[in-house]
Amino acid sequence: MARLSWSNPSVRSVVYQTLALAAVAAVAWFLVSNTLSNLAARNIASGFGFLEREAGFAIGETPIRYDPQDTYARAILVGLLNTLRVAAVGIVLATVLGTLMGVARLSRNWLVARLAGTYVELMRNTPLLLQLFLWYALITETMPAARQAIELLPGVFISNRGIKLPLPADHPGFDLAAAGFALAVVLALALAHVARKKQRLSGEVRPAGRWIAALLLGLPLAGWLAGGAPLAFDVPRLQGFGFVGGATLTPEYAALLFGLVVYTGAFIAEVVRAGIQSVDRGQWEAAESIGLRRGAVLRLVVLPQALRVIIPPLTSQYLNLTKNSSLAVAIGYPDIVSIANTTLNQTGQAIEGVLIIMAVYLAVSLSISVLMNLYNRRMALVER
Repeated sequence: MARLSWSNPSVRSVVYQTLALAAVAAVAWFLVSNTLSNLAARNIASGFGFLEREAGFAIGETPIRYDPQDTYARAILVGLLNTLRVAAVGIVLATVLGTLMGVARLSRNWLVARLAGTYVELMRNTPLLLQLFLWYALITETMPAARQAIELLPGVFISNRGIKLPLPADHPGFDLAAAGFALAVVLALALAHVARKKQRLSGEVRPAGRWIAALLLGLPLAGWLAGGAPLAFDVPRLQGFGFVGGATLTPEYAALLFGLVVYTGAFIAEVVRAGIQSVDRGQWEAAESIGLRRGAVLRLVVLPQALRVIIPPLTSQYLNLTKNSSLAVAIGYPDIVSIANTTLNQTGQAIEGVLIIMAVYLAVSLSISVLMNLYNRRMALVER
């Protein structure tokens, strides 16, 4: 049995850790007790009971049904969905843009490489908040009024009130098509997984691209036909001083999304460029020696190897985009921060409001980290 004396390193380690834990607990107890006593002295109730009270304020952009008579809890849910909506779409678009710009920076074409480099340096070295103000001003100040809206495509209008888009009419055929697409995505992911597994076991390459394309096109088409093949769309139309019908991308949402995508895409471009350059030059030469074109070499040989270097910093950029969406409050987009701020100003529950914001961003960030870490583990080299 180890000797219980101060000269024993294990004993000292336990004592130091116990003292550190006690100090942290004492500081936490002091902060909590001091906060509760101050709230009691000012007759401010604590707790989250206010979430069941009527909110009493309107929200300009609501992905679900919401009225001012609804509760604060539903208002915060609307803010959460708005945050998730801009973060999810932003992550996809920023990944596409960043990948294209990262590859373009390595192009043999001098002009393409310089233009991509200029974009990266310009966006990376200017504050995101300033860029959001710029995009918002361009949309609201330089775009024409609704009556003089620019019609890019039939039924697609751009004005200082945002972008109006046609929307499928309320019909079971479109619902079945959406369900078919969701099922096709699940089956395509399963098919790709099976193909990769067979390739690892046998070494035989079995392209699944045609089957995946057939699923993604065929199942939605089958659902649309089974639902009666509807062709009706709710097309925006000018009425009075604005548009009615269709879907709307508000100036606030468009400016926030565009700003986040362009800004984060510049950082992702550098991540992709570094990942590609980490692959040994011999891989390029070996692939080109068997007749593969440069694009095929990049897609089939280099990028799969570069992913092992790209994924960890790419995860950080996804987290940055999600957290940077909190700047939406500066241009009036009703995200979780904006709605929580309104809530705590009306109720006085400042601590609870800040805790809600922290909990939301913590949960979203941890979810993204878990998913990306699982993907990173699958792409990692397995030692034999």
